[in-house]
Formats: sequence, C-alpha cells, structure tokens
Amino acid sequence: MMEWDIFLAPYKQAVDELKVKLRGYRDLHEVSGKNSPIEFVTGRVKPVPSILDKAKRKAIPLDQLNTQMQDLAGIRVMCQFVDDIMKVVGLIRGRTDLTVVEERDYISEKKKSGYRSYHIVVQYPVQTVDGEKKILAEIQVRTLAMNFWATIEHSLNYKYKGNIPTDVKARLIRAAEAAFRLDEEMSQIREEIWVAQQRFLQKNADKD
Repeated sequence: MMEWDIFLAPYKQAVDELKVKLRGYRDLHEVSGKNSPIEFVTGRVKPVPSILDKAKRKAIPLDQLNTQMQDLAGIRVMCQFVDDIMKVVGLIRGRTDLTVVEERDYISEKKKSGYRSYHIVVQYPVQTVDGEKKILAEIQVRTLAMNFWATIEHSLNYKYKGNIPTDVKARLIRAAEAAFRLDEEMSQIREEIWVAQQRFLQKNADKD
C-alpha cells in the first residue's frame, strides 16, 4: 500500500492545487460583482481498486499508468448553465500553468447512454521532493443537472456491474434528455435567475 501512496501522492497534490486555482475564478467574479460561470469544484484521486479494475479492462500495464490512464487525478467543475461550460473551457485553455492535451466534447456529441459533459485532459506540473513531475489530469465540466444524472448512472452501473437492464437504460436516456431540456430552459432566464440570487445574497448580508 505504501508504494501506491508514493505513486499517487503527486496526483493528490495536483487535485488539491487545481481545485484551489479553479475555485479562485468564482471568488474573483464575486468580488467584481460578475456572474461566475463556476458554481463549485470537486476533485478526487482514483481509488486503487478502481485503478486496478480499469487497468484490467483496458489492458493497461501497471508500469504505464502514468501515461495511459488519464483520469488518475480527476476534477469536476459544475456550472449553473450550459452556456457557462465553454466559458470555463476557455479559462482552462488560457492558463499558462498547464497544457491541454486532449478535449472530448460530450455536450455536442453526447454518449449513446445519454451522458453529457466536457472533458479536458491536461498535463500539469507538480513540485515533488524529487523535482518537477508532469502528470495527466482530467477536468470534467458540466451543469448541475448533468452531474446529477451522471451520478445516478454511475450508481446504477455499479449496482448492475455494467449491465443495466434495457428498460432502465431507456428511462435513463429519457431522463438525460429531460435534464438537458431543463438546462436549456434555465439558460433562457439566466439573467432573471442571477438578479434574484444577488438580491437574496444581499438580503442575507444585510441581516448579518
């Protein structure tokens, strides 16, 4: 287990640093009184059992994990609106402290299951006791509705060991489309939502 701890330490460091940096955008927008495209940010290092399972499924040698498994370090950026996703993607593309390696647009081209999200694989340098180490990390950008759906689908895949019954799959696809329609409707009234949220925050601040 100690070897895994050593191997995954730079990935944990990358996750912690990227979470802070991406959350910083939200803080900057709030200070300037602008609507932030980022609602919140989460991150994790892939658990060892999941690493071993994926390595087996994808036939990835354990000594090549650092180059062939792109999501050992994973970041999720949640947005309120669909339009905000590409704004966040633009912010990530514009950073000078990382290099974008690959992009996968599952918003325009959703997966067969109904899954929607925007994936960006980046190469990110971390400073270790042995010097700089460049590692791969995957940043997923999605709306709150997309994230809710993806969480449910992940749970069902775990329950059915990847073989979700046909009728449940059909319902999931319908639910994915309903979630996307909700996102589109919310985008139509985003200005009204933002004004309402600002008034709510100001009201709470006045109470304090």
